[in-house]
Amino acid sequence: MNCWIYRSSRKDEMYLYLATEDDMAVVPDGLMREFGVPCLVMMLELSPGRPLARADVGAVIAALEKDGFYLQLPPKLRPELYFGD
Repeated sequence: MNCWIYRSSRKDEMYLYLATEDDMAVVPDGLMREFGVPCLVMMLELSPGRPLARADVGAVIAALEKDGFYLQLPPKLRPELYFGD
């Protein structure tokens, strides 16, 4: 499965994985307000046998298939600070 990874312009070490390149419409508005302007970092092919550095690849694939996006938070920050209104 291919995915596109974007860096947040507002939060260091926050990344957004998308199932479709530049498809920000799948991301909730509140999350996009906190994320800021997305900057494309890379396109990556995900597979269950290829681990990611700071995220469980199975969870990322499942979120991409279900929601179209996956949010990777910076270390030691609480997710409820970033998930909408």
